[in-house]
Amino acid sequence: MQSLWDEKEAARYVGSLAQRVYTSRLLGQEKSLVLHGGGNTSVKICETNLFGEEETILCVKGSGSNLATIEAAGFTPVRLEPLVRLLKLTAVSDAQWHNALKGAVVDARAPAASVETPLHAVLPHAYVDHTHPDALLAVCSTPSGRERVQEMYGDLVVIVPYCRSGFPIAKACAGIFAAQAGEQTIGMVLMHHGLFTFGETAQEAYERTIDLVTRAERYLEQHRAWHIALPSVPAPARPTRHDLSRLRQEVSAVAGFPLLMATHTDPLGMAFVQRDDVAVLSQQGPATPDHVIRTKNRPLLGSQNLAQFRAAYERYFATHASRIGGELTMLDPAPRVILDPDYGVCVTGRTAKETRMAGDIYRNTMEIILRATALEQYRALPEEDVFEMEYWAPEQAKLRRPEALPMFTGEIALVTGAASGIGRACVEAFLVRGAAVVGLDINPAITQMLERDDFLGLVCDVTSEAAIAQVLDTTVRTFGGLDMLVLNAGIFPGGCRIEFLSLAEWRKVMTVNLDANLVLMRDAYPLLKVAPRGGRVAVIGSKNVPAPGPGAAAYSASKAALNQLARVAALEWGRDGIRINTLHPDAVFDTGLWTEEVLRSRAEHYGLTVDEYKRKNVLRVELSSRDVANLAAELCGPLFGKITGAQVPIDGGNERVI
Repeated sequence: MQSLWDEKEAARYVGSLAQRVYTSRLLGQEKSLVLHGGGNTSVKICETNLFGEEETILCVKGSGSNLATIEAAGFTPVRLEPLVRLLKLTAVSDAQWHNALKGAVVDARAPAASVETPLHAVLPHAYVDHTHPDALLAVCSTPSGRERVQEMYGDLVVIVPYCRSGFPIAKACAGIFAAQAGEQTIGMVLMHHGLFTFGETAQEAYERTIDLVTRAERYLEQHRAWHIALPSVPAPARPTRHDLSRLRQEVSAVAGFPLLMATHTDPLGMAFVQRDDVAVLSQQGPATPDHVIRTKNRPLLGSQNLAQFRAAYERYFATHASRIGGELTMLDPAPRVILDPDYGVCVTGRTAKETRMAGDIYRNTMEIILRATALEQYRALPEEDVFEMEYWAPEQAKLRRPEALPMFTGEIALVTGAASGIGRACVEAFLVRGAAVVGLDINPAITQMLERDDFLGLVCDVTSEAAIAQVLDTTVRTFGGLDMLVLNAGIFPGGCRIEFLSLAEWRKVMTVNLDANLVLMRDAYPLLKVAPRGGRVAVIGSKNVPAPGPGAAAYSASKAALNQLARVAALEWGRDGIRINTLHPDAVFDTGLWTEEVLRSRAEHYGLTVDEYKRKNVLRVELSSRDVANLAAELCGPLFGKITGAQVPIDGGNERVI
């Protein structure tokens, strides 16, 4: 591992906390050191309080902060002295532990203090870095892990046996470090957990981390356990999108709520799932108990074995809950990682972020398992240690204070014509309601429209059956299925009377506004049929369906035919729990359909100014894309849960429609 320290860049960070920010970001860039908010760093500084007294403040990365992007405000200032006193006690309950941490925080505006804050207080150094290096975890995860760590580091580190997070680990570290640390000590290894390094400067602490991790990498390399050989594996029977969406439905049923599911078929994952000993390697447990929060205690082995997984998880809970005693609430028994020789590695989560986190963590876990196996033998911690972390009091407290989740959490929406106008507004409306969204558009800008885990922009010509098939495949492999479909893409040619309308123009409009939607509905039907909460389709129609206007024959006819198609689909698909409803907007002018030329032409046709034309409705209001999008999203929500085949105008009141 190479040091990323840059003297010129470091000089821009003036002051102790600023230096702490700089090296924290360097650590956060290395995914083999920390993942998704993992790890924490600290610096001890002296400040004068309101009474004019000097006191030492421990500024430690707060909960929810990410080392890669942390700012000074992401550190929580905590009084050091109460933490040191706390660790002199013999026993402290979890509730007392967390209360003491809250009470020691200096600034009420700061993020919550990390549960590992007292570990930083234990170490009498200005700067402390805590990471979870994959290389070190691979060495720890062997039968002779402690001896190997000692062999690697000698007296450079103090070794602490695994202890549960909270007071137990802080107390153990305090005692062992005080008894064993010497002048040569530059780090502390917590078995099956991670690495602490420290120094009097930010650079010293950081480069000690790099040094100790490099030693672990070299140790693995010397024992031919660093480079992971990926043997060629036979090409699996590639599952169809219908197979994957059905699996997602079944997993969601076990969870009791919709889950997203991402499917990975990269060389590492495929080589791992097709190993002869995958049943032995994968079922031992996570590389560190912290991972259990994201990946469960073990993955599901074989996509067809979901019932067995559920039964095993329920036994796991019953066994260890009775051992611990007290009132524990079982978490949902659905797997978060699925290993299948044909499917690859499937990971699930309630949100796209959770799903990505589980995938990244398990990818690192596979590497740790394979390196530990090459070194000696992979051995995880006993199951009871994993359970205690999964059902630790702070995690159980979250269940007693359930977070109000957006209504489409765990669901997937696909929106056509998503790069602008009503389509883009629909993307935003479904995202704010918690859905993962796939946006289709012929405009390449769709791929860069939003940079976030829960949005996938795909270039697609909706008139191509092959392109539709490809985007549905990609949707299912990225998010697991399809729950909601918004048919928005369309074209609106300039005004043209029937006697001047060419057959080519007519066919062009029909191809985009009608035929493309038929193909998309037809091909999406099997996915909507297995949506955990039932499939939903929102059709963006037009006022021209109930009240056509002159000069818009092709557009009006295409939208009327689409409306009729939606009504027939509502009749046919109702037995599958699929709801289909249509919106008929009028005079929504912030869309790609309404060019200045078309807008002027239509206004002139009615003998109105452009502004008058925009408000020519009963309520004299101007409609926006957002108005239509919000209603489209609500059509797919519980308020319309018992409605299908409906046609809802959103036009400010149109005299001819009324």
